[in-house]
Amino acid sequence: MPDQGKFDVIVVGAGFSGVYQLIRLREEGFKVHLLEAGAGLGGIWHWNCYPGARVDTHCEIYQFSRNELWSGWDWKERFPGWEEMRAYFDYVGEKLDVLKDVSLNSRVSKAKFNEVSNFWDLMTEDRRYLKTKFLIICTGFASKPFIPNIENQDAFKGEAHHTALWPQNGVDFSGKRIGVVGTGASGIQVAQEASKVAKNLTVFQRTPNMYLPMGQQKYTPDDNKRMKAELPERFRRRQECFGGFDFDFIPVSGASVTDAEREETYERLWKAGGFHFWLGTYHDVFTNESVNRTAYEFWKKKTRERIQDKELAEKLAPTDPPHPYAVKRPSLEQWYFEIFNYKNTDLVSLMEEPILRMSDNGIITSKKEYKFDVVVYATGFDAVTGGLTALDISDTDGIKLGERWSAGVKTYLGLATSKFPNMLMSYGPQAPTGFCNGPSSAEYQGECIIELLSFIRDKEFVRFEVEEIYEENWRSKIRELADQTLFPKADSWYMGANIPGKTREMLMYPGGLPKYLEEFRNCAD
Repeated sequence: MPDQGKFDVIVVGAGFSGVYQLIRLREEGFKVHLLEAGAGLGGIWHWNCYPGARVDTHCEIYQFSRNELWSGWDWKERFPGWEEMRAYFDYVGEKLDVLKDVSLNSRVSKAKFNEVSNFWDLMTEDRRYLKTKFLIICTGFASKPFIPNIENQDAFKGEAHHTALWPQNGVDFSGKRIGVVGTGASGIQVAQEASKVAKNLTVFQRTPNMYLPMGQQKYTPDDNKRMKAELPERFRRRQECFGGFDFDFIPVSGASVTDAEREETYERLWKAGGFHFWLGTYHDVFTNESVNRTAYEFWKKKTRERIQDKELAEKLAPTDPPHPYAVKRPSLEQWYFEIFNYKNTDLVSLMEEPILRMSDNGIITSKKEYKFDVVVYATGFDAVTGGLTALDISDTDGIKLGERWSAGVKTYLGLATSKFPNMLMSYGPQAPTGFCNGPSSAEYQGECIIELLSFIRDKEFVRFEVEEIYEENWRSKIRELADQTLFPKADSWYMGANIPGKTREMLMYPGGLPKYLEEFRNCAD
């Protein structure tokens, strides 16, 4: 096997986590290289280019906290679209000369740990061979698209695309018949855009989604100037907040205030937009069913005000919630509910009218055939674990990671897993991840990784490994934390329940970023 490169660290994935690892490890004197399957930096913001794709975190903290980056960058919108995010990553790449240590269009095809050399041997799809002492996987929680297995799927003669595999040159919806399967974040974003230009639009909904108002704003140079004066404090605040945002839960019970006080608080959070009504509300919203129901009733009232048809209102915002409020990650909408007031838009409830199969012309349900020019699969991801288990990566017994985790995920601190020596994960399973602002996780969890690798280098160790008892204890801790909440009451991707056959378990650490960092500190000490 010809050796085309030998490194201290190889990082896989060029999203926020991977780019942060590259920048910081380089600064710490490691010989580091990054492999990225896509043609540019950005991770999910390279792949997500479907109509309407945009960030669900306000731009103030959806960026790196390094002064030399934010001081020279102005945002155009409070919630940037994919084009602006790509431009941001291009800016970061140029400003910090990132690309000199990156191989783009380089998908890892195989990785195996060599017990003799204590190095990882990697091969890419274009048959490059590399060796590295340490391997860091930064594939993120949304990198393996899930396309449902529908009978006769290949028969459809029109265009069909998953939102995460969207053609880079786009798809024209103008005057066409569009079918959108799925109503998560990508589904509503596509539907909002399609509603403006399509001949007709049909949205296939399985479970009503408790969308929150985005609160989008255009930003001027003056807005950016004011924002930058606040950024140091906003960045500092992140490590104190459950979700790595610059705001946190209200430290009183929603049951301890009057109805009028609670209504006033909900109104304020609603107007703030974004995730404020999710992660800025009463601290017991995810543990107290009665408090949770008050949040749902407020959401239902606000939502139904925007839907003209009462029958549709019941499907989109049911009298009784399909699961507790916001135990699935809320998607942010702008004019989603209004599209169902248009004559060109229809909603199909898959609970009442399941899809049976595809046809040459479109989708056949239990009631009729729907004819389309374009079908959009907005069906999400094999989230959190899928990007890792999709890799052909074997442990010291020759067992692939996907097989090791077939009965459930096992890691310690969401950083490493037993029998995979010298391998670390960032923004993956059993870490704060889906509960956490991505750039916050990239930096705070990233520093945990950098501290560990620096310690190993300074002590001249050649190998580290997780003992199985510690990952068992970590898994038990996550289960215990989750069981104290309402999260297990929903079939969400948080629980792995969106993928047929996947073990149903809480896939992330639900204790919040500050407690997670405390757990790491205790381990390090």
